[in-house]
Amino acid sequence: MKDNKKILAPAQSEELLQILKARFEKHKHRHTNISWTEVQAKLEASPEKLWILDEMEITGGEPDVVGQDDKSGEYLFVDCAAESPKGRRSICYDHEALESRKEHKPQNSALQLAADMGIELLTEKQYRDLQQLDKFDLKTSSWVATPPSIRKLGGALFCDRRYDTVFTYHNGAESYYAARGFRGMLRV
Repeated sequence: MKDNKKILAPAQSEELLQILKARFEKHKHRHTNISWTEVQAKLEASPEKLWILDEMEITGGEPDVVGQDDKSGEYLFVDCAAESPKGRRSICYDHEALESRKEHKPQNSALQLAADMGIELLTEKQYRDLQQLDKFDLKTSSWVATPPSIRKLGGALFCDRRYDTVFTYHNGAESYYAARGFRGMLRV
């Protein structure tokens, strides 16, 4: 049985599709050789994906198509807001980090919020690939998927763009800042 809470009403779906189409057409350099008609057909066939894209939109992600998986044929939607999505900032890296804080706990963690939304955190490579399409995170930073070997030692990775260069940094996974959020990906 489908969870009806995760399916948009027809009017909401239509409004979201118009937003996504306008963004798609405005930023054609992000998805050369991809047809909006084909993307829309896949979205209409997967209403649960529209709900996820709506969550990305509501939290300030401005999702857009950035490519297509060569093996699966899935379209890759990524948060393309100029800065880390506003509705996903001031969060630590994961639930373990959240629980480790004794006081001044953030509201949530990047991994939990991504899971709740149905998206994946970008990897460092995906983040760097995204930065080839436009300039992102000039004032903010974004958590990225952290290798288990680093996370096991208490750390987590984040990235940003400064001095026209993409940097990868480390921080304690329990840290959180008003200017740090995360970018996610959805496969459709």
